[in-house]
Amino acid sequence: MSASRASATAPACPGRPPGRGRLGAALLAVALAGTGCSAAPYYSQAISGELALLSASRPISDWIADPSTPAELRERLELALRIRAFASRELALPDNRSYTRYADLHRSSAVWNVFAAPPLSLTLKTWCYPLFGCAGYRGYFDRDAADRLATELGAQGLDTTVAPIPAYSTLGWFPDPLLSTFVHWPEPELARLVFHELAHQVVYVRDDTRFNESFATAVERAGLARWVERRNDPALRAQYGQYQLHHAGLLALVGQTQQELQALYASDLPEERQRQRKQEILARLPERYRQLRDGAWQGFAGYDAFFLAPWNNARIAALAAYQDDVPAFEALLASQNGDLARFFARVKALAGLAPAERDAALRALLPHGAGAAPDVRSPA
Repeated sequence: MSASRASATAPACPGRPPGRGRLGAALLAVALAGTGCSAAPYYSQAISGELALLSASRPISDWIADPSTPAELRERLELALRIRAFASRELALPDNRSYTRYADLHRSSAVWNVFAAPPLSLTLKTWCYPLFGCAGYRGYFDRDAADRLATELGAQGLDTTVAPIPAYSTLGWFPDPLLSTFVHWPEPELARLVFHELAHQVVYVRDDTRFNESFATAVERAGLARWVERRNDPALRAQYGQYQLHHAGLLALVGQTQQELQALYASDLPEERQRQRKQEILARLPERYRQLRDGAWQGFAGYDAFFLAPWNNARIAALAAYQDDVPAFEALLASQNGDLARFFARVKALAGLAPAERDAALRALLPHGAGAAPDVRSPA
């Protein structure tokens, strides 16, 4: 949509903050179309934040050629370029400008997402957006703004959590850059994140966060396994093996808590008793983690910071969105003999179904009695 046509469709909102230049004005007009003037502050910060991020980026090749770039950063950027090329060449992921640029954000997260859920339910509150549909989170480029919304929702009786998000996908609308918030992650983590975010550009279903995130998680897992195999580096294999061990253990911990809460909320217990049992269940999760860390993991404390934030329905439900349908997608990939191009075509067909039909088709892919547990990573 051209800037002039977009401006013509925008509602007249008194006091609306201006966009940053022509592109900012066009994007704000599209975002506000049909949403009402009350949406202006939110979409203004979102668009300003996106434009600031894009303007801070420059081609990775420029960073590599710049003699002032620290050697460690140069090595990571060179690795990222190899991962990016592998994604398109070997994984059938989009071949475009995404992750060919780099930006130093000088902050710990790209955005902060607010998640909320009822006090006795694992169903996330949703927000709807022009172009992208509805999702179970509200994203902010400013942490204080995210905290304010979480406080408002908490005052309404909802469980809330604010999650730091190192990266996100614009679904191909913009060339998503590599960011300082994750470029120094261990190689398996860096590779899987790039594969995950590129997968969102292949298939995205409006109003179905679980489908979108589970699909991208299935792609990242398949892609990471192939990247490690192709690299044929003993040190990387060992690092990948440790990542799998720790990640699987954490999945089991959080999955157990999710299942216990689901059973509780489906029970006939009085509300007061459900609230009491909920707190007992949530209190056991950090203790189970400490037992795993000090026992089978032999003191590995890499997830300690993850357990500093309090656990509630919003946090459990947000994590579940990344994993609940992964077994179904992995079964579908296996049925295509691992051919990702054919797999993507099948997933696009699923995406075209009505929600109930789509869910039924995914359930039919699972082996009898198969279950799912939530993935423990920040939603992207």
